[in-house]
Amino acid sequence: MKVAIIGASSDHAKYGNKAVRSYVHRGHEVYPVNPNEAEVEGLKAYASVQDIPETIDRVLLYVPPQVGIKVLDDIAEKGTGEVYVNPGAGSSELIARGKELRLNLIEACAIVAIGDSPARYP
Repeated sequence: MKVAIIGASSDHAKYGNKAVRSYVHRGHEVYPVNPNEAEVEGLKAYASVQDIPETIDRVLLYVPPQVGIKVLDDIAEKGTGEVYVNPGAGSSELIARGKELRLNLIEACAIVAIGDSPARYP
């Protein structure tokens, strides 16, 4: 599965980093998205989901809701199958906008969803 992680970070304490490590560990193709990072965990980072040259199967949101709502249009244009709205990334406004764009929003921990645990990645 090809996964874009919006809010990917080089900081091991952040869930955007734990998700990168978890999804790589589970064998997924990971595309970190963060305009302030050149790479995350040795992977090239992209400024936007639109900059990723591949079709993306799943997007993980690890950004505050006010940032997440700004990237929903890009996610919709990319034609992504699933969008995980991780704890802390959602708001009623973000969910409403995602539904308007007909995105398949999943409000859950994307790491747990693949049978892993954030605690495994200190």
